[in-house]
Amino acid sequence: MLDLSLKNYVDWRVAQVMPVRSGFGYRVFLKYPDGSEKPQQKSGFKTEKEANKAREKTIAELYNGTFVVYTKVSVADFMIFWLETDLKKRTESHETYYNYCGTVKNHIIPVLGRKKMTDVTRGDIQKLFNTKAEYSRPVAELVKTIMNVSFRYAVTNKVIQASPVEGIGLPKAEKPQQKSGFRTRNINTQKTLTMEQIQILLEKSRDTPIHMQVLFNVLMGLRRSEINGVKYSDVDYINRTLKVERQLGRVHNAAKEDFAPKTFTKQEVGLKTKSSYREIPIPDYVFEAILKERRVYEKNRNRRKREFQDLDYICCSTLGRARSKGFHCQYYKRLLSENGLPDIRWHDLRSTYCTLLLKEAFNPKAVSKLMGHAKELITMDVYADNKGIIADGVPEMEEYMREVLPNLEEAEILKKELLDIVLDVTEFLPNTG
Repeated sequence: MLDLSLKNYVDWRVAQVMPVRSGFGYRVFLKYPDGSEKPQQKSGFKTEKEANKAREKTIAELYNGTFVVYTKVSVADFMIFWLETDLKKRTESHETYYNYCGTVKNHIIPVLGRKKMTDVTRGDIQKLFNTKAEYSRPVAELVKTIMNVSFRYAVTNKVIQASPVEGIGLPKAEKPQQKSGFRTRNINTQKTLTMEQIQILLEKSRDTPIHMQVLFNVLMGLRRSEINGVKYSDVDYINRTLKVERQLGRVHNAAKEDFAPKTFTKQEVGLKTKSSYREIPIPDYVFEAILKERRVYEKNRNRRKREFQDLDYICCSTLGRARSKGFHCQYYKRLLSENGLPDIRWHDLRSTYCTLLLKEAFNPKAVSKLMGHAKELITMDVYADNKGIIADGVPEMEEYMREVLPNLEEAEILKKELLDIVLDVTEFLPNTG
């Protein structure tokens, strides 16, 4: 990482112009809060008049606070420095920090990394935004956010005089908005599963350690880290609902040595957004699987009393230990390849779940609540185009939806006790008539 202090000076003085080598120059002395003083040499002027004119400009910049202290910093060095010294301290989420790091290293540095910060123009910024918008609209939006925040930080810390990012926007999306007011994103039809493929995945996963993870994903729409954090104590066995209120991951800004071995990435942390905290109905199929898994849990706890870690996680090892974030990967990919299923990402199972709900014309607000999305728009934006993926008239669809959502009697309980302030549950229940 670049060794920068980015300290703001508290006082300054500018020496008189003097001969320097074959020309003229002058020195700027910056004083810092700790009493230190650091000189900067300004040289390369052919005449004394030219040097004096530059000196007057420097004095004016020092007076109005626009003097650039760090003139030789590259975009790559600055962005890495900003991530490590500013963003890492201000964000509370390791996932957010991780995503920002990936965007900087994969999308910003390859384009602008070699340029000096002082040489970046508004044209450079617009070209970056245009290129990334062609690649991916969400990526472009994140790039724009990162560039705005980081370059404002650069201005504050005297790396540049003014931000070239200010006022530069993304190019307009080519597709017009739908009548509903929602933007939709085209999604590859091979990235969600059909009903038949879902049934194969559910059946074949029974004999793997990730069966419960598959169920929580494709039948309840939980995120990967949320699945690993689900506990038996989160289950309401009377009303058959599940409280989603934690995820497993890294504690932001924490050191690995502060935790027990092999637990650094398995700490209980808060969820992604406020709306991620939710209570959702458990399908009968999943509820029965939870009961079965609980019997296995109790058996392992009684049989291995000394080494068993009674942490209450539903998805855990035979010793009760939490699963790692990537535990499912090898088993999941093997399930897909061995059973002729599309090679889709784990997160695409969650997409499949939402797609099936929207396919049945469920209220988007209801779907958003079940998915834990912050805004209804997110659900429509990401998944609405998938509604046509699964062919109409599939006989198994109705049976699948009856399994995925509770029956009418249970729905009345949910309606009165759980979702009464937000949703009319009847809008997203299957027709049992």
